[in-house]
Amino acid sequence: MTGAHTLALDDLQELIDILSSRGYSVLGPTVVDGAIDIRPLTSVSQLPHGWGDEQDGAHYRLRRRGDDAVFGFACGAQSAKPVFFPADELLWRSRSGPDGPQIDRPDDDRPDDDRYGPPYAVLGLRSCDLAAIRIHDRVLTGRAVADAHYATRRTDSVIIAVTCTDPAGTCFCVSMDTGPVPSEGFDIALTELYADGPHRFVARPGSPRGAELLERLAARDATDEDLAHAASVGEQAAQRMGRRLDDTNLKNILYDNAESAVWDDVADRCLSCGNCTLVCPTCFCTSITDVSDLAGATSERHRVWDSCFSADYSYIHGGAVRESTRSRYRQWMTHKLAAWKDQFGTSGCVGCGRCITWCPAAIDITAEAGELRRVAEHREERRARQP
Repeated sequence: MTGAHTLALDDLQELIDILSSRGYSVLGPTVVDGAIDIRPLTSVSQLPHGWGDEQDGAHYRLRRRGDDAVFGFACGAQSAKPVFFPADELLWRSRSGPDGPQIDRPDDDRPDDDRYGPPYAVLGLRSCDLAAIRIHDRVLTGRAVADAHYATRRTDSVIIAVTCTDPAGTCFCVSMDTGPVPSEGFDIALTELYADGPHRFVARPGSPRGAELLERLAARDATDEDLAHAASVGEQAAQRMGRRLDDTNLKNILYDNAESAVWDDVADRCLSCGNCTLVCPTCFCTSITDVSDLAGATSERHRVWDSCFSADYSYIHGGAVRESTRSRYRQWMTHKLAAWKDQFGTSGCVGCGRCITWCPAAIDITAEAGELRRVAEHREERRARQP
């Protein structure tokens, strides 16, 4: 859609106010316990003004930028996954009563503390996170039986995306063709400009609702100069990716090298902690837990995030299918970069780099894929030289 506008910081506050007045729970990036994460927003003052980040393998630190950019960081600890697909979700609660047990099912999908609930408006998502949402839409609502809880949270949601201006050392969205400039899946896309004049945002509508919101703000039309600066921001960010993943024929390489020694090398370092799956914006494995109070009067069933790195995750009929760390890492990486394409038509990786940043052993999925390719190609070269 056309009709780009230029917004000031006060316009962002008005946008938050408009969405709140329409019943949306507005969420966005804030500084929480030394990291940037998504939290409820009522004011632009809650945004991470002047904060950037340093990210590398097993390394995350916030840093002061020396300017007042509000989206000057790469990506937070989590994407929008906990918003639409929470880590702990109450499915039903049973209470004892005079007429027998009573089953309560949450009909509004609000958490127990009732801080916020759908519909959601999420501000500040990056293009890699938009790609992850599209993948979850396909996986969780696009098949024969939709995930009703996820669908409820996604219904009528508003997505306000931002162009990434300062990629981290672990980012590789260009390799996965998912960024750094939002291209689809948003209502409004913002590009923050602060180095060439007054602090401002170029806003592009991506839906009729986004266009209506921008018109409601009565913002001025973007100038050709602002549009050129916004395009330059995305181009420069694309040239500063911290990592690269060569996806060429990677699916077949993974399928053909299930017994490679590379998996043994990874297993020597991997802790099977599941951090990579917890921060991954596309992982969707879950388990069911049942709890009750000490008196036995109340019982609850919850759906909680699980991980294929857990020894119990593949447990069936007396044993685990994947008993070793080697087999579990191989399963995760092969599913993410190969089998996902066969199942859902896309890669399961969006290049956000979170699995690298938050792995305590600094295991790098791009490096492991590259090593697997190198070993496989070397083996083929040796075979070709044999008489």
